[in-house]
Amino acid sequence: MSLLRLSLVVAALAVSVVLALTNPTTDQYLGFVQGELTKAIDRMDQSAPEREGAVVKSIFRRHSQELLNSMVRPHTTRQNWGILSRFETTVLGTKVVVIGIGNQFIPIEG
Repeated sequence: MSLLRLSLVVAALAVSVVLALTNPTTDQYLGFVQGELTKAIDRMDQSAPEREGAVVKSIFRRHSQELLNSMVRPHTTRQNWGILSRFETTVLGTKVVVIGIGNQFIPIEG
């Protein structure tokens, strides 16, 4: 085996180990979902009265953990493929598929 091929194999193994070590967990995924929901609520339709928007934001901020643990976590499945994970969540008829790799999340569907 040439030195170049050996170097490529070692580099590929090193990348695989790093990706395996940084493969996101379900808790990290729930943190990602919470952040995305917070962004969505902050971008809420500006035509709604300001007071109603403030009430919705306040309720979500206070109860986001309960919402995630009761609505999102039980309806989420994680497929761990070693160097990456596929998260699928179906809530209220909406299916969301996200790939987690290297502590990053990439929405695929929904």
